[in-house]
Amino acid sequence: MSPKYFFIFCAVLTVAQSKSVFVGLVNEASGHVRLAGSKVVQRNAIPLYKRTDEEIFQIEGNNIIKGIAIKDMDNGLAEPSISLGGLGYNFVHIKLKSERGSGYNFQIEIYA
Repeated sequence: MSPKYFFIFCAVLTVAQSKSVFVGLVNEASGHVRLAGSKVVQRNAIPLYKRTDEEIFQIEGNNIIKGIAIKDMDNGLAEPSISLGGLGYNFVHIKLKSERGSGYNFQIEIYA
C-alpha cells in the first residue's frame, strides 16, 4: 500500500471515530475571531434511556457567529448537531443526543 493511501485510510478512520464538530473559524490565534461563549455540558448515563438536550447560544450586539467548536471530551457515542442558526447568524441551537444507556460530556465554544 502506498503512503498516500495509507494516510487517507488513517484520516478516514480517525474522522469516523470522532464525534466532535468544528464549523467555520475556530482558531483565536489567527486574530480573525474571538471566543464569544463557552460552556461544558455533561449528563450522566441512565440505563435504557437516551439523553437529549438542546443548548441555545445568543451573541450580543451586531456580532455574527464565525465558528462553532463542539468537542467530545469523553470520545463517547453521543452525537452533537446544529439544529438552528449557526454561521452567519447571531444565535445557534445545538442538539446533543446520547446513545441508549450512556451519557455525554461536550465542551461547546462559539466564536464571533
